[in-house]
Amino acid sequence: MSRDAALVAVLLALAASGSPCGVADVAKNRLKPGATGKLCLGCHVDFQDKIALAHVHTPVRAGDCADCHDPHASDHGKLLAAEPNEICSRCHAGMVPAEAASAHDAVVAGQCATCHDPHASTHANGLRDEGNALCLGCHTDLAGAIAAATHKHPPVEKDCLGCHTPHASKDSAALLARAVPGLCTGCHDPRGAAFARGHSGYAVGEADCTSCHDPHGSPNDGLLWASVHEPLARRMCGQCHAPPDAASGLAPERSGGDLCRVCHADVVQDGLAKAHVHGPLLDARACGNCHEPHASKTAALLSRPQGELCGGCHADAVRRQERSKAKHEPIATGECTTCHAPHAADEPWLLPAANTEVCGACHDWKKHSAHPMGPEVADPRNRNLSVDCLSCHRAHGTSEDHLAHFEPRKELCMQCHAEFSQ
Repeated sequence: MSRDAALVAVLLALAASGSPCGVADVAKNRLKPGATGKLCLGCHVDFQDKIALAHVHTPVRAGDCADCHDPHASDHGKLLAAEPNEICSRCHAGMVPAEAASAHDAVVAGQCATCHDPHASTHANGLRDEGNALCLGCHTDLAGAIAAATHKHPPVEKDCLGCHTPHASKDSAALLARAVPGLCTGCHDPRGAAFARGHSGYAVGEADCTSCHDPHGSPNDGLLWASVHEPLARRMCGQCHAPPDAASGLAPERSGGDLCRVCHADVVQDGLAKAHVHGPLLDARACGNCHEPHASKTAALLSRPQGELCGGCHADAVRRQERSKAKHEPIATGECTTCHAPHAADEPWLLPAANTEVCGACHDWKKHSAHPMGPEVADPRNRNLSVDCLSCHRAHGTSEDHLAHFEPRKELCMQCHAEFSQ
């Protein structure tokens, strides 16, 4: 057998074995002795400056370019011998343990080069930038929030890795190095006098710190979230809780709506008297279904942004909007309370007024159409209903233009005016 035929046989055997780097290994082994990276640098002269940097990737320093690149041809960009994540995982396996509670999206997607330079860097571990600059380069929304905060968490100003792991966390969400409150109490001793004073003597050392505090930065003292319940802001914890030394501990003195109605009778008591009450208000948790009791990053102490919160129960409305040909702006921007009362209303669908009034707040429907509307105009499809905005439009979206129930130039009109179909 000739030498070339033998080489072909070896290559075919390696391909059949599924070896991820077989072709590159064979090509590397056929180089002249001592050539390896020196041969590559003969053409890639710009890499002379690269490998002079302080932190050089081990294969690059050893001149083993073919550890990652196929010197002849490849199905992957930059002549890579395999997919980038496959190449990295050969040496750096286990970056995301199978039992990890959370993992960095870039790592899961195999985008190691988002954070690391595969050849060399001025920063340790081959990072493309140092400290927070690297993390905030992608997390721009967080960067903006931190920059705007008047009170910043000291670790955030130093290094994100003071609290987060860069690849995966085995025990915690959000890539936290440890679960809360253990992560927080590593710096903030819950047995100390300062901690006790800051929490009015209540034993909150085992509580979820992030239920009250923004871990990055805040406009409020004590890093409280942007929206703070007034009793907490005034340190009047006794309005809802028993004294710190009570046997009941942190449990509120009343439960559900009974606790909230002490201060918010206009919402709870009056709401229950209306014709239509939002289901969560009748639940055992009542207000706690939608609101945080202490502080929140969202206005009105909502536990999540409004659109996301409402969509948690009303996913059908969200999906209909997504499929809709025309997008109703309040839904698209997650402002459900533009049209609906969040607690209770006397009108159907929790509308705060008749739908013509609700729609008319944004749409001058009297200029929109000469079609008669109002209580005196009966809808022939149902004599118990009068013609209003919803007779022709569906607020959460349809497959037609203008949120119409049917094709608006003909088919919609024929629903009531069958005589025109003749």
